[in-house]
Amino acid sequence: MNASSVNVIHAVWLDPFSPIDMAERAQLSTAGISLETVSTLGDLTLALRRAHVLVIRLGDSAELLQEVQTLVAQLGHTVPVLCRVDRRRMEVAVDAMRLGALHVLSADEWAPQAWKQAVKGLNTPELKTKSYVFVDPTSQHLLALAQRVAQTEVTALLVGPTGAGKEVLARVLHESSTRAKGPFVALNCAALPEHLIEDMLFGHEKGAFTGALKEHKGLFEQAHGGTIFLDEIGEMPMQLQAKLLRVLQEKKLNRLGGEGTIELNVRVIAATNKDLKQAIEQREFREDLYFRISTFRLRIQALKDRPGDIMPLVMQSLARHVTGGVPFNVTPEAQALLQQYPWPGNVRELENVVQRAVVLCGGRTISPAHLMFDDAAMDQQTAFPYAETQTALQPVVTTPPMFASEAVATHDTNLSGVSYNAAIDMHDVSAPVNLQHAVKTSEHQVIMAAIQSTDSRMEAAAKLGISPRTLRYKLAQLRERGMPEGVSA
Repeated sequence: MNASSVNVIHAVWLDPFSPIDMAERAQLSTAGISLETVSTLGDLTLALRRAHVLVIRLGDSAELLQEVQTLVAQLGHTVPVLCRVDRRRMEVAVDAMRLGALHVLSADEWAPQAWKQAVKGLNTPELKTKSYVFVDPTSQHLLALAQRVAQTEVTALLVGPTGAGKEVLARVLHESSTRAKGPFVALNCAALPEHLIEDMLFGHEKGAFTGALKEHKGLFEQAHGGTIFLDEIGEMPMQLQAKLLRVLQEKKLNRLGGEGTIELNVRVIAATNKDLKQAIEQREFREDLYFRISTFRLRIQALKDRPGDIMPLVMQSLARHVTGGVPFNVTPEAQALLQQYPWPGNVRELENVVQRAVVLCGGRTISPAHLMFDDAAMDQQTAFPYAETQTALQPVVTTPPMFASEAVATHDTNLSGVSYNAAIDMHDVSAPVNLQHAVKTSEHQVIMAAIQSTDSRMEAAAKLGISPRTLRYKLAQLRERGMPEGVSA
């Protein structure tokens, strides 16, 4: 078998609505996907053994997906399912993801790059996926509002704390709009100095300045026919704000060093974690630009204010680390800690905590001993004595939930229809001690193992996924509780 054949994805194709033509098949072949078409569930039974992925076209409901999942389960197979859904049937896409679809693509999507992304990692040991989660009622309301805004051409301003998912929402707006097939171009306005941002946004002509050896199309031109996302717009310098306002008003621009104007067909979405009205009062942001970009404001709540999203996000992040097809489990105790933690760093911090847990657990079950939070003050409380405060534990998703590179979402707060596993591994408890003691004992063991297997505190902290300062803090805590002599912070 040659190298090229190793990377071919074998897809079983079930479309009860229309046959795939040669041109469409060629597009998928370019994406490295070979097709075996079936027309009945009986044909599907025979084809499943050869499939890397099952591609199903859904109509007005996700009923066919449920039938197929039942059949696959009865046959004892574990084949990931990718669904194709009409763009106008967003609710069907939502249902498909809730029911465990690996990915959802628009039924009219044939671009090889989109399909490559959809099946990325299916024939490799590690499955890497990306998804957007809208499970909490607050998030569901935001999603519904975003989808309505997406159908218009108004500029949108996304407001929310750092790490809460503003770019995710911007992509939802893009993917739910008529511009979905156009480019999505993003720029963090706080990441570059003023002269570089101007060049990045508006481009330059050859010879416009020293080193400009050829013309350069700015992000506005690159986003033609699609969407440009300006993150942290509150950090944009005042002089550049004036030029941006002119571009938004006239829908045309001049490159640096250029004389002619370039017509634009771009939708603008901006985002900020600053209070722009206060910035206007302090003369840090132009009032006329504020009203130009904020035709419709969408506010993203901090993660702690949408607790229904926490466990789906945890399981989504864990799914990226799955190897060999064996999913991770999270014990009810660990779930309680994750639900009660305030997440000051929002989704970004959650992903860091999950990555540490994967490193520390060494298996497939995440317990409280594997959770190391960024907030040292919260760690001091021993990940919260959940037994005294938690009256009901939420179930853990054990099948890879909600995967899609397009804008898709789950909307069932109870996550009905998804497989759960709330079993407690009692072998982890060696003595009838309280949770706080057990967690700290395990944490002590993990920290000491890291210290003993490395040459310095710096390396130990890196291995644990925490900062040296946090490690010193934890060692000081452990010494106060009687950590063995001879080990210093």
